[in-house]
Amino acid sequence: MDLYQLSGISDAHATLKALGVESGGVAIMAKKMRHYYIAIKELKTPAVIILKQDALSIGAELAVPSGVILSQKPTYDCLLIANQKQMEILAQKELSQPFGLKAVAVELKRLLRSETYPIQIMGVINANEDSFFEGSRFEADGAMERIEQMIAQGATLIDIGAVSSRPNAPLVTPIEELSRIQPLCDAIASSRLYEQATFSIDSYTPEVVAYALESGFSLINDITGASDERLIALAVKHGAKLCIMHMQGTPQTMQHNPHYEDVMVEVSNFFAERIAKCEAMGLRREDIILDVGIGFGKSLAHNLTLIKHMRHFTHFGCELLVGASRKSMIDRIIPTPVAERLAGTLAIHLKAVEQGATIVRCHDVAEHQQALAVAEALK
Repeated sequence: MDLYQLSGISDAHATLKALGVESGGVAIMAKKMRHYYIAIKELKTPAVIILKQDALSIGAELAVPSGVILSQKPTYDCLLIANQKQMEILAQKELSQPFGLKAVAVELKRLLRSETYPIQIMGVINANEDSFFEGSRFEADGAMERIEQMIAQGATLIDIGAVSSRPNAPLVTPIEELSRIQPLCDAIASSRLYEQATFSIDSYTPEVVAYALESGFSLINDITGASDERLIALAVKHGAKLCIMHMQGTPQTMQHNPHYEDVMVEVSNFFAERIAKCEAMGLRREDIILDVGIGFGKSLAHNLTLIKHMRHFTHFGCELLVGASRKSMIDRIIPTPVAERLAGTLAIHLKAVEQGATIVRCHDVAEHQQALAVAEALK
């Protein structure tokens, strides 16, 4: 008899089927193989006590501070530890409980309904001279050649912008932005290149976005996070998708001592509010993409927290985009020039994909295609 420990199982159903487990058993066992770690903030003390008892009664656990038993504070932070089956039981059980536990139950049910999407690579093209990475700057002819190369290397999305959003980037007028992007839009439209990949316009200027959508683009990458209703209306009108990114401040101010009480809670609340706004204007949830905004008004600690716990945001049922390609957070971990940050980029993006990201926005398509293929084989 031989015995060895498995480091992790990414696809419980496939593993059980390969073992020859009976189909009914697969469904039951798979739910016991997926574990959740749910941070719950400022839960009322009576609710903490009830949830603790209910969790223990089904074999789950609620980690709580030592003072809870004495009810020393009105609320406490806690950590729910449960497998999928236990989560389903708790989500149903707490619906009838008081002290805010019904709201907890609703959120637990939402977490269990997380959608799954295929992993896609988004190549980056900057039609400007301001981008922090020189290797992404292109003029019209060179850009078209690079776009075709990226598609051949495996990119299914191409993100094109004419204005840099790096910290302290210079402001550009809408007229100048449009003049930079027009030649590329015209070339993409005339060549019908949009039939080979999805084209994304990285802009929050309505005139620029409208021109791109009329040229065959079908995704708006909005770093202002749907703050301008005109962009939402354009997405609805053209049947386009909208990527909502979180940013604290503006590109000119965002890295001036960014601060959060809890970055996960604040980014999550931001997404909930903006998704509701978009849906109220007629945009379908399946046409919304979420981007936590790595480097946009975040410290290194904030960025690392968002990447490590990105799976939380899958409960919104939207695709998740990660874009940390060659960003300064790598330099803050280990001093590295921009041109030499590919290895750090791959490490971050692979972790994000492991945690639920489905769109990887990057400068180096071929290297990401290879890394993602190897990561998939290792599952």
